[in-house]
Amino acid sequence: MEKKKIERINELARKKKAVGLTEAETAEQAELRREYLAEYRENMKAMLDNLVIQEQDGTRHALKQKDNPPVQ
Repeated sequence: MEKKKIERINELARKKKAVGLTEAETAEQAELRREYLAEYRENMKAMLDNLVIQEQDGTRHALKQKDNPPVQ
């Protein structure tokens, strides 16, 4: 996510604490947070997809995906 967008998320959070947000700002904040979380989840999934477990005997295997559906 672009640094400007993260700064805007933080700016809106500070403003919300100080004086409150307008409806448009609340909608913007929700959209930015949704976008941030989507990117975070994508990065976490990529990290886990590339994770390799090494057992004590030296064998290595990829991390397996759980059967449970992802929680959103």
